[in-house]
Amino acid sequence: MDAPIISIPDTFNAAAEFVDRHVAEGRGQRIALRCRERAFTYQQVAEMVNRTGNALGSLGVEMENRVLLLLYDSPEFVASFFGAIKIGAVPVPVNTMMRPADYEYLLNDSRAKALIVQRELWDQVAAVRHGLRYLKRVVIAGAPEPGLHYFTDWIAGASPELEPAATCKDDAAFWLYSSGSTGFPKGAVHLQHDMVYCADLYAGPVLGIRPDDVVLSAAKLFFAYGLGNSLYFPFRAGASSILFSGRPQPQTVFEIISRERPTLFFGVPTLYASMLAMSEGERSYDLSSLRLCVSAGEPLPAELYRRWKNRFGIEILDGIGTTEVLHIFISNRPGQVRAGSSGKVVPGYDVRIVTEQGVPAGPGEIGNLAVKGDSTCAFYWNQHEKTKQAMQGEWILTGDKYYRDEEDYYWYCGRSDDMMKVGGIWVSPIEVENTLIQHAAVLEAAVVGRDLNGLTKPEAFVVLKPGHTADPGLEEELKHFVKDKIAPYKYPRKITFVPDLPKTATGKIQRFKLRAMED
Repeated sequence: MDAPIISIPDTFNAAAEFVDRHVAEGRGQRIALRCRERAFTYQQVAEMVNRTGNALGSLGVEMENRVLLLLYDSPEFVASFFGAIKIGAVPVPVNTMMRPADYEYLLNDSRAKALIVQRELWDQVAAVRHGLRYLKRVVIAGAPEPGLHYFTDWIAGASPELEPAATCKDDAAFWLYSSGSTGFPKGAVHLQHDMVYCADLYAGPVLGIRPDDVVLSAAKLFFAYGLGNSLYFPFRAGASSILFSGRPQPQTVFEIISRERPTLFFGVPTLYASMLAMSEGERSYDLSSLRLCVSAGEPLPAELYRRWKNRFGIEILDGIGTTEVLHIFISNRPGQVRAGSSGKVVPGYDVRIVTEQGVPAGPGEIGNLAVKGDSTCAFYWNQHEKTKQAMQGEWILTGDKYYRDEEDYYWYCGRSDDMMKVGGIWVSPIEVENTLIQHAAVLEAAVVGRDLNGLTKPEAFVVLKPGHTADPGLEEELKHFVKDKIAPYKYPRKITFVPDLPKTATGKIQRFKLRAMED
C-alpha cells in the first residue's frame, strides 16, 4: 500500500476543511451527528460552529488564545472545538473525569482565557476558581448557572455566518494533554494540518471510511483516539458520528450498536473483554451492521481477538497511536490481521526500533520504538527538556518496547519502564499477561517486576471472571498454566487476585500503582 500524496495549501483553516467544505460541495443535508435521539446535518453543524466562533469573539477571545473545553461528547463540544479553530483560537479538550486540583493545573498551565464547561462538571472548577490566574470568561453547557453565560443562549444571538481566520497550515490548531500516567500531563501542541494527515493516511486507506459509514467510539472526544474516531475521521469523509455522553459500559454499548446501527466501532481491549464476559451477547444484541472494529490504547491480546471473531464474526483491527502523533500509525489491515500484533506501519509514517546501544534492531530484537510523520505535535507546551528528550529531529520516541518480525508485523512488549530482566533475559509483561488470559478463569491480568532477594521476578495481578473464586489452588494452577505455555522462567512467582486493575482514563494499565502495592 503506497502512501497517498497529501497537499495542503499554506493558508489553511482546519474548521473550514472539515466542516464548511461539505456545505460548499453540496453535502449540507447529510447527517453529521446523532446525539440524544437528535440528528444534526452538516449545515446545522456549520451554523453552530459559526455562532460559537462569533460568540467566542464577543468574549474577547482572539487568535492563539486558548479555550479550555471540559465537555461531554455532544454537539456543544463539536461546535466549540471547530468554532475556536475557525477564529484562529486554540481549543484544549481535557479529561472530564479529573479532580479540582487537576483542572487548576490545566487551566493555569494552558493559560486558557475562556472555559466552556459542562454544568455537571462546573463545581469541580468552581472549587479552585480562586487559584485560576488567567481564566476570564466561563460558558456553561447543559443547564444554566446564575451569573455565567449559558451556551444555548450565548450562541443564539451570534451570527450564523463566519469567515475562517487566515491561519496557515503550521499554525497551532488545538492542544491535547497526555494522560499523565508518569507525572503531570504535558500539553501536546497540534497544528492545523495534523488531522488531515491522520484521516488521509489511516482512516481512508486502512479503514476505508466512506460517506455512508456511521461511526461509534467508546473513547471520548477529549482523547486523541476518540477525537479522530468520532469527529475528524467521519467529518473528513462526510460520514455520520454517534455521540453519547455516558460511560461506555458493555450493555450500554451493545444497546447503542443494536439501536443506531453503526458500521465502524472503536473500542479498547478492556471493553472488548467486558463485552465478551456478557453471556449470550451475540444472541441478545444485533451487531450485524458492523463491518469493522478497531482497538487501541493497550495491546489487544490474541486470545481476545480470537474469541471476539468467533462469537461475533467481525475483525478487530488493533493498532498503536499516541497523543503526540495524534492517532494510529501502526495497524492491522482488514483480512490481514495477525492476532496479538499491532500490525504493519501505516504508509506515510516511518518507524524504527533502536536497541539500548543506539543501533537499529534486527527482526525479533526488542528495542525502543520511534516514529516519524507529519501528524506529530510540534512540541510540548512549556516543557523544553521533555520536548528535547522525546523529539529527536523528525523522530519522536514513543516510550514503547517493540520488535518486528520477518514479515514486518510489529509486536508490543511493554512500556520501556515496564520491561524486566529475569536471569539477565528481557521479559515482556505483555507476553505473560496474554498467556494468563487464555485461562478460562481469567478476565484481565497485569504483570510487573518484583524484587525477591535482590532479583527481579514477575508478579501477576489477576481479575477473575464471574463465577470463579480466588484461592491458593487456583494461584498454583495459573502458575503451572503459564509454565506450560511459555518459557518457564517467565512464569509469575506470585499471583495477587484483585477486583479490578488501576487504569488511566484511556484504558491503559497503571503498572506503577501495582508496583506501589508491593511495598
